[in-house]
Amino acid sequence: MKINELKVGASNVTLRATVSQKDDPREVVTKYGKRISVANVVLKDETGTIPMSLWEKDIDTVSVGDVVEITNGYVNEFRGSPQLSTGRFGKITVVEKSSGSSDEKSDSAEDNPDEESGSDYGSEEE
Repeated sequence: MKINELKVGASNVTLRATVSQKDDPREVVTKYGKRISVANVVLKDETGTIPMSLWEKDIDTVSVGDVVEITNGYVNEFRGSPQLSTGRFGKITVVEKSSGSSDEKSDSAEDNPDEESGSDYGSEEE
């Protein structure tokens, strides 16, 4: 599947894309009171880009420039825009590490918590 084919509500998404941006992780509090880390990334392929939130252990597994494969993902809407998520049952796998780039951070200061991700971590409270 290609990024330009993704629509809000799509499920069982399998996608291969490059991490073009990775924000610094931040700590959030779930609706259950647990403190966890989340970081936003942007995935791109030849057809476009889509944001995605990485939670906890997934944050350190990907770097800018890595080619990743999302399996069993889904597309939800967050703040009016489509966003890719792995949720409880999906997976992100690095299939090709970037050639020597360290974890580059984006210049974006926008805070984009994943309140509706359906992930194991629930949603954060504002």
